[in-house]
Order: sequence, then structure tokens, then C-alpha cells
Amino acid sequence: MAATVNIFSGDSSRYLAERIAKAYGASLGNVTISHFKDGEYQPSFEQTIRGNDVFLVQSTNPPADNLFELLLLIDAAKRASAKRVVALIPYFGFARQDRKDKPRVSIGAKLITNLLVAAGVDRIITMDLHSDQIQGFVDIPVDHMYASSIFVPYLKTINLPNLTMASPDTGGTKRAAAYAKFLDTDLVICFKQRKKANEVDTIRIIGDVKGKDIILVDDIIDTAGTITKAANMMMEQGADSVRAVCTHPVFSDSALERIEESALCEVLVTDTLRRESSGKITVLSTAEIFADVIHRVNRNKSISTHFEFFTMI
Repeated sequence: MAATVNIFSGDSSRYLAERIAKAYGASLGNVTISHFKDGEYQPSFEQTIRGNDVFLVQSTNPPADNLFELLLLIDAAKRASAKRVVALIPYFGFARQDRKDKPRVSIGAKLITNLLVAAGVDRIITMDLHSDQIQGFVDIPVDHMYASSIFVPYLKTINLPNLTMASPDTGGTKRAAAYAKFLDTDLVICFKQRKKANEVDTIRIIGDVKGKDIILVDDIIDTAGTITKAANMMMEQGADSVRAVCTHPVFSDSALERIEESALCEVLVTDTLRRESSGKITVLSTAEIFADVIHRVNRNKSISTHFEFFTMI
């Protein structure tokens, strides 16, 4: 017999957690987070969770309070005798720090996974990690979902006549190539050079974009500097239209303004980080995917069907 499921949320992802709970067919659990004058805070579950499967929904986007809040929730759940504690992290922050790319730097992604395990988490569910290798940083199950199962059906409905997939940088080539293979389209790659983090120096386009309807594929849009420069350059080189597909809309600094002023006609994102549809931004929900995974994990059923789609592409 499957354990009772409780779905809770920290402050960062309450909007998405409510959607996930509704899609699962349950109410979002009652948790109180008390804030003190000195800046400390303390989560408290206001219902029994003893012997239950507890799913904690929280993206670890800045500020760091969101991550620490998740750690405290995990600790509280373990101490309240939950049978199993699962961290459902739609957006896994610090994932870009997955290796030492220069001397004397931290590997932030590894540190975060260490903290989650030390807090007592039994399983991690996440979506579109910046680097797949992060799954190997822990010796607990990691269920890595892919937003392609949402994006591809939407792209098919647009029915663009000269669809071509593109990667905004060489690091995302594998991801864009997977889309191109499944949709049977050409592939264009952008080669960029940076002066420093979040600041693109030059971009060169490898491939023909003239007369094409371009879809730029990325996992994260941060400042939108790369994606907007690439879109503008593609339109200058004769593309008919340029859109972008991005799982995690971080949108820091003046990202939204850059997008609105750019040649992009649409930016398709998910709700792993709260974002309302507006202007050029179209939001597709991940709630159904996560709700189904919760159902399968709770009943010890296979979740391979969620991987088979990505395997096909």
C-alpha cells in the first residue's frame, strides 16, 4: 500500500506548488514559515506527516534564502518522522558551477547536492539541469525531467514553414541538435566569446539562416544578452522570424527590456520560476509533469516514459 502523499512548498515556488497539487488531486499542505526580526526564519508543518511521503516544492533561485529554506524544510520533515522526503526542485540553482573552469573556484553545484543530502533528503526531482553530470554528484535517486515534452508539441502547433533549430552557444549544441533531429530540421550554432560572466563580446553564426524560421533553444535565460544578440544578428542575415525556447526564465538585470526591444517575436518558457505571460513571453506549465512523477514515485512505478520522449529526440 502506497504511503500518503503530502505536498508542501516554500515561499519561492508556492505558485507552481499549488498547480502541482491541483494536478495531483490534492490540497497543498499547510506549512508556516516564521520570520524573526534578525532575519532568521523557521518552517513548521501544521499537520501530521508521520509515515508519509513528503514532497517539498522549492526552486533554489536567488536569494540564497530559498535554498536555505528548502534545507530547513527537509530537516523539519525528517524530524517529524516522514517516511520519505523528496525535494522537488523545478529550477536547480548554482547548476552552472558544475566544474572548476579556472583555478581556486568552488564547484557550487556539488556543494548544493552535499547540503541536500546532509539535510536528509531521500530523492531529488528536477527539470533541465544546466549540466546532466550533476545527477552523479549524489548517491540518491535523481529524477531529471525534460521540458522538451512540453515545448515540442507547442512548436508543432505553430506550424512554421521553414523551421530551423539553433543553439545560442556551443555548450547548448547537444540540446538544440536533439530538437532538430526529432523535428527533422536544420541546425544553426552560435559561437560566442565573453569578456566576463554575463557579458558577451562577440557572436558568430555557423549555418544558413536566410529565409528560415529560427527557434533558439536554451535551458536558462539570465540577462538575455546572448539570446537577443543572436536573434538580432539572425534577422540581419535574412531570417524570416526568430523565437526562443527556454526552460528557466531567470530574467535578471534588464532581461525583459532586452527581449521586448529585440528581434525575437516570442519567448517560450516554463513556470519553474514564476513568470506570467506578457508581451513576447509565453508560459507553459510543468505542473502536469511533476504531478505525474509524484504519483509514480509514491507508488514505486517506473517514470521511464518521461525519459523516453527525450531519448527519441
